[in-house]
Amino acid sequence: MSIIEINIAAVEPFAEGKAFGQAGGYVRVRGVARGVLDPQAPENAGIVDLDKATRNKAGQVEYATDFFILRPAEPRRGSGMLVYDVTNRGSKRILQLIDDVPANDPIAVNDPKTARDAGLGFLLGRGHSIVWSGWDPGAPRANNGLGADFPMALEDGKPITGRIRDEFQAGTRGPAELVVRRLSYPAASLDQPAARLAVRDRESDRRRDIPRGEWEFVDNRSIRLVPEGRAFEPFKIYELWYEATEPKVLGIGFASVRDLVSFLRYERNGNPLTADDAEIRHAIGFGVSQSGRFLRHFLELGMNRDSAGRRVFDGVFSHVAGAGKVFANHRFGMPGRTATQHEDRLYPENWFPFGNAAATDPFSGKTGAILNGEPSDPLVIETNTATEYWQKGASLVHTDPSSAKDAELPANVRVYLIAGTQHAGRPGADPRPGPCVNPRNPHSATPALRALFHALEEWLMKGVAPPPSRVPRLADGTAVKAEAARMPRVNGFALAPGANRITPPVDWIDPPEDGQARFYESFVSAVDADGNEIAGIRLPPIAAPLATYTGWNVYRAAPGELCDRDGSRIPFARSRAERDADDDPRPSLEERYGSRDAYVAKVREAAAALVAERLLLAADAEAFVAAARDSAEFAD
Repeated sequence: MSIIEINIAAVEPFAEGKAFGQAGGYVRVRGVARGVLDPQAPENAGIVDLDKATRNKAGQVEYATDFFILRPAEPRRGSGMLVYDVTNRGSKRILQLIDDVPANDPIAVNDPKTARDAGLGFLLGRGHSIVWSGWDPGAPRANNGLGADFPMALEDGKPITGRIRDEFQAGTRGPAELVVRRLSYPAASLDQPAARLAVRDRESDRRRDIPRGEWEFVDNRSIRLVPEGRAFEPFKIYELWYEATEPKVLGIGFASVRDLVSFLRYERNGNPLTADDAEIRHAIGFGVSQSGRFLRHFLELGMNRDSAGRRVFDGVFSHVAGAGKVFANHRFGMPGRTATQHEDRLYPENWFPFGNAAATDPFSGKTGAILNGEPSDPLVIETNTATEYWQKGASLVHTDPSSAKDAELPANVRVYLIAGTQHAGRPGADPRPGPCVNPRNPHSATPALRALFHALEEWLMKGVAPPPSRVPRLADGTAVKAEAARMPRVNGFALAPGANRITPPVDWIDPPEDGQARFYESFVSAVDADGNEIAGIRLPPIAAPLATYTGWNVYRAAPGELCDRDGSRIPFARSRAERDADDDPRPSLEERYGSRDAYVAKVREAAAALVAERLLLAADAEAFVAAARDSAEFAD
């Protein structure tokens, strides 16, 4: 079964009819897609609790999902390419990551209307149709977010109840001051004498119970400390165990994406992409962070094959997903969680298989891969920043977890590290330390993403394979244990305490009180004398550096733990005298380059080499050279 109804709420001109390349003007299409799923169908067998959802008279489970489309006003003038951007907590991301749209106005980013909202015009200039839809029923619809309506899991006609663990912090990802905490699921009752609230300073510490008389349920969706007005302490890890209820069948989200994209590719009647006898010949799935993990999970669940046996996505591009998937096909799942050393570490995210090469899990003994050589398998590009190697076990994507050797990736897969970048690095990223010790890393991965997106297009449409994978490798010594990545000792530069260690799955409701004892072997890139990574795609800021760039940082309040998904940037001294005064072991800009012209020449050389290797587009190479000419680091 699939999409049964497309309700279009509005078709509106985009960017006042501005023409984008040969496709001409674009329109915005907003609406709701309604679908049904057969719980008995083999393609839906992997959806947890689908059999416990309410069914219609035909025995099918109904759902609805919001969608938003940017497509050529005259579809026949388009490229025939559907680009599906998996929403991240209800929000659109691809225009920020591929087209450098600033992220400083989330409302505008999530409701593109003007030419500015198309950024560089890279995607629209190619004539692609971009599609978004909701897949998480808990994602906010506020500020133009895309949501979904999925049924609850029922038992004996009533919402299922169960004991869960709800972790939260203040001052890291959430607000600095937290007085009332909203719960992930409604409490089954306010009378829960067995409910437990515990706290610890660091993830490795033992939990300390907060006496039951020192906190209370405000209502069935929130708790607070008492006396009223007492705030939760910043940076501490709080966990609440309580009886919850009303879990949605979250795994429907994967099927909703499968069926919507399949409908837009293959169906004609009511299809907003195929008016005027237009044709969709190819489809690419793109996801960043949570959305990239969604795509990895989507493929693992076999969702790239629709009910008619047709391929859904021809290509999949996952960025900054690390080795993870999404806590979204579980009873009482929480898709918004993302595991790092301090936060959400023991929730389901990292489980075998981690990559697309067949491997054996050293703990369970299982053998497998995300892709299994099926005709419906897509071409895959996975990119990660340095952060995912330090925080999210990204090396497991391309190493064998059972033998600590490089994996032999299948021919339809490429994996790249974009050296010296952080998880959310993009133009306009805030370089201030925030809750971290070191200034954060503004080095943007987006020029490499554009080149690789173009490579994926050529792979799909012309059969031209992308450049070989570029990752830290054990065979050549560029993949090392985190403790072997020797960083220069620079005054005021806080060093990493070590990488986040990836564990086999644990009981997320009742994890071990004394911590986990088993860990996968994971690796990071080796670094040069400056502390810059030597593996991966080294864009000009790394190949001709002005600073040390890392994918890790540490919390100011807890310097023994990595600071969420932030990196660091520590600039070089400008002169030998300044370097000596700071006792900085790294050569100064004066010693490295001597002049602005020499620095520009180095940047031009690095950029030209990347263009020749198809890892950078010519326009971005020119932009790097122009930025070097205008660099404030050199006195004229």
